[in-house]
Amino acid sequence: MTLNLDTLDLDSLDAIATAEAVRAGVVSATTVTQAALARIAARDPAINSFTSITQAQALADAAQVDAAIAAGQDPGLLAGVPFAVKNLFDIAGLVTVAGSKINQANSPASQDATAVAALKQAGAVLVGALNMDEYAYGFTTENSHYGPCHNPYDLERVGGGSSGGSAVSVAAGLVPLTLGSDTNGSIRVPSSLCGIFGLKPTYGRLSRAGAYPFVGSLDHIGPFARSVRDIAAAFDVLQGSDANDPICTTRPPEQCLPQLSQGITGLRIAIADGYFATGGEPEVFEAVERVAQALSARERITLPETHRARAAAYIITACEGSNLHLERLRTCPQDFDPATRDRFLAGAMIPGSWYLQAQRFRRWYRDRLSECFQQADLILAPATPCTAPKIGQTTMVLDGVEVLTRPNLGLYTQPLSFVGLPVLSVPVQRANGLPIGVQIIAAPYQEATILRAAAFLEAQHVISAPIVLP
Repeated sequence: MTLNLDTLDLDSLDAIATAEAVRAGVVSATTVTQAALARIAARDPAINSFTSITQAQALADAAQVDAAIAAGQDPGLLAGVPFAVKNLFDIAGLVTVAGSKINQANSPASQDATAVAALKQAGAVLVGALNMDEYAYGFTTENSHYGPCHNPYDLERVGGGSSGGSAVSVAAGLVPLTLGSDTNGSIRVPSSLCGIFGLKPTYGRLSRAGAYPFVGSLDHIGPFARSVRDIAAAFDVLQGSDANDPICTTRPPEQCLPQLSQGITGLRIAIADGYFATGGEPEVFEAVERVAQALSARERITLPETHRARAAAYIITACEGSNLHLERLRTCPQDFDPATRDRFLAGAMIPGSWYLQAQRFRRWYRDRLSECFQQADLILAPATPCTAPKIGQTTMVLDGVEVLTRPNLGLYTQPLSFVGLPVLSVPVQRANGLPIGVQIIAAPYQEATILRAAAFLEAQHVISAPIVLP
């Protein structure tokens, strides 16, 4: 690639192009970081995606990248790339608020979360922490303590959640790369509503050490970006065993970025039927069909008892989440967001036998989906049942039925988190309309296969994630 500073548009470069420019000496990491900080200052007031800006440390880290290049050293795959993280990730020197008021009284983190440290080790430059639903319990990022995130496509609409700031900041072009977490859909829902890429890897594939927990048996972390290659690069960097996260100690890393050009020849791709073909707005299923046609996917497959999987996921979420916060619910209930507090209180009252039965069903459902992946390598499904709702919208009509907005944004994501499958939400842009996401789902540890299909779709211009100025 030929890079020229006179024609380089730092506002529109993706992460890989930025790193290439920095490593080639066309632009310094310091200049790139200053440009990102200027974008945040100019655009973020409209969308409210950041809760903290780490300006001094970011400039110091960028200077270290520049010094490494000047010394002839390789600064890493993501050299000089600005990134930000959901404010439940530990950032050395900052309090990990996890979207709450209560955590503000905690001491600052003494070190970075494992995932944050991995991106920094690859040369990326952390510029701040991002808005989210309180304690990750929500799908809209209408945070009563830090204010709502605004969707850059329409500032009156939500950006999704609980990783709302992570998606909104990427969609608005503030940074090319962010991290979020996904328990029931908190990466894929905001990715869908904001028209960007969001990867929920296989459960246990990436370390959660230093990320404030929500539901230990369901929590995942993953990246957001505007291109498939950026998602692949971030995923490659983030992989690796971590003794500080007991579930992330066995799977060897796999480099996905070099595999993106392999195409889809030989892949068996099916469309999820039954549960995943009902309950959504027409444009949701139109997006799935558009992706399916591009991938020559004609077979349909039914994931059995998915409605029960979602119900069981609700029980596990409520029980484990409330258990984590029992002491705070006793001592300072007034400091919770009322909606979050009420959900935790309800969860604390669920009988233990229900929780045990939900976990038993989880094993059964995982086995049934394993059988489905004997018939298909990839399965397509909607990411959300609708495009972005209005901020403050408490109900919506789906399939002729009025339902609550917040919980039902996870209609199609929750059953897949339940068994820890890897899923990428890919953005389908709609003429004169809001974007919508499609989930590409695979068997455990098949992220590379998902990313190959997404790269093919991106090359065919079926999916894309343009910057949307707020």
